[in-house]
Order: sequence, then structure tokens, then C-alpha cells
Amino acid sequence: MSPRLFLAVAIMFAMAAALAHAQRTRLGFYARTCPRAESIVRSTVQSHFRSNPAIAPGLLRMHFHDCFVQGCDASILIDGPNSEKTAPPNRLLRGYEVIDDAKTQLEAACPGVVSCADILTLAARDSVFLTRGINWQVPTGRRDGRVSLASDTSNLPGFTESIDSQKQKFAAFGLNTQDLVALVGGHTIGTSACQFFSYRLYNFTNGGPDPTINPTFVPQLRALCPQNGDGSRRIDLDTGSGNRFDVSFFANLRNGRGILESDQKLWTDASTRTFVQRFLGERGMRPLNFNVEFARSMVKMSNIGVKTGTNGEIRRICSAIN
Repeated sequence: MSPRLFLAVAIMFAMAAALAHAQRTRLGFYARTCPRAESIVRSTVQSHFRSNPAIAPGLLRMHFHDCFVQGCDASILIDGPNSEKTAPPNRLLRGYEVIDDAKTQLEAACPGVVSCADILTLAARDSVFLTRGINWQVPTGRRDGRVSLASDTSNLPGFTESIDSQKQKFAAFGLNTQDLVALVGGHTIGTSACQFFSYRLYNFTNGGPDPTINPTFVPQLRALCPQNGDGSRRIDLDTGSGNRFDVSFFANLRNGRGILESDQKLWTDASTRTFVQRFLGERGMRPLNFNVEFARSMVKMSNIGVKTGTNGEIRRICSAIN
């Protein structure tokens, strides 16, 4: 590790500790009560990842979707006819079985100690690490929420959303524009179904495709997602590097090769383009290390609406309130 990167990581860990203290989570929360907690979660994620790499982006998205609704309290995991997981933005999330598996093992090792919210937070970190991204320290000590309503998911940014609207939603949780760009950069891993972007390819404006798409990229996308084709077909959000956590996603935005409309807007909007350029280390811009800044923003996000003490519980089964 270079001296500059080492210093950046050290500063990030110090900030994580300070932020966690303010939110009453802390590093090593389970050191005495369940010392193997983090290793059990990581080994579980690794095991599932070996057989199905798609769980990595799935768990990362799930954590994001959890934190933006009722805070980071594992409410996304609760079953029910009108729970969060039934809402349209969450219906295609994957990785629930990984959390259930980890919870089963943790209940056997340390009954009633480790929250589902912390399991999901740790699993998201491990998913980034397994796709060759950064490994960071995760403050723990969250408790699980008791409320999960599909109607609360309007806080989640949509795939057609303007940058101004996205910034407002992030700002409501104490996340700034740099956090927005860094966290959306998590789309460097994972896929999207054709139904969420194929409208950009046909009759978007004046009978043609979205003009922000590179014209040379349109035929490739149309071949993958033909008009009136299978809307459930999935393609990489980061063309050419969909299984690796890197800055390729931002390079694709610069080249007009973003898949989701909301992603491409990070480049077309001047207020967010600056951060894309800095993550790419463009000449004349003060560089930002994407991995380090992503981890810093993840720590901030993972402390949204944390429940502690009597404000939450430790679920024995993640999909059901005690």
C-alpha cells in the first residue's frame, strides 16, 4: 500500500470510529459477546459467493435499500404481505438466503446476540471485498427494527430520477453529493434487467435513442435488449467489468456507456460530473481514491437511523419480528 493510500485509509478508520461513536455503534462491538461474529458472516458470504457471484452486488444493494427506509435496521428482511421486500424497487433483490444462513450459524454460536442489521451491514462490506474492492472496518451494535412497510420505500432513488432529486434524498440522511456519486459507484458490480433501461433505446426522443448514450453503444444494447423482448434479461451495469469493484463504471459514464438513466446523469450533470472526474483521476482535477471514499460513504450510510437499546430488538429469525 502506498504511503498516501495508507494515510487515507487511516483517516477513514478514524472518521468511522468518530461517526460510529456519535451513533452509538462501535468497532468490535461483539468482541466479548460473540468474538467470531465477523468471521462467521464473512465465511458464509464467501461460501455463497463461490457458487453464485451474483449475491455480492445483491447484498450490497439490499443494504442500501435497507438503510434508506427506516434506517439500517434489517426491516428489508421482514416477511409480510405489505413489507418492504414486496415493494417494486425490492422485488428483484437477491441474497436473502445468505443472511438467513449466517444468522442460523450465529444463533448456534451466540444465541440472541448478533442483530440481522449488523449481519447485513457486514455482508455488504464482505461483498465489496470479495469482488476485489476495499476491506474496511465496520462499526457494529445496531438493533433490528420492528416495522417494515412497502409504502415507506418512496425514499429510494429511482432509475429515471434527476440528480437534484437524488441529492435531496441523500441529503435527508446527511449524505452529500460526493457520497451520492461514491455510493452509486457501487453499480460497478451487478446487473440490471432490460425493463429498467430499454426505453432509452427506442423512441426516447424524436423516435431515436437517448442522446446521452454513445451512438456506437446503442446497437450492442439493442442486441441484448430487443424491442418487445424479454424484459427480465439481465446485463452488466458496468460493461466489461461487471464482476470487479473498480472505477470502470465511472469511465463508462464518461464514455456515454451508462446503463441506467439515473447513472448516466452523474456525468451529464455538472455538480456530480466533477466527482466522477476526480474518481477517474483526470488531469487537472484533485484526485479521489474511489475505494477509500466508497468505504467512508458506506460507514456514513450504515449509521443512518441506527436503533439501539429499547428502540429495537435482536431477531432470532431475520424474516420475522420476535
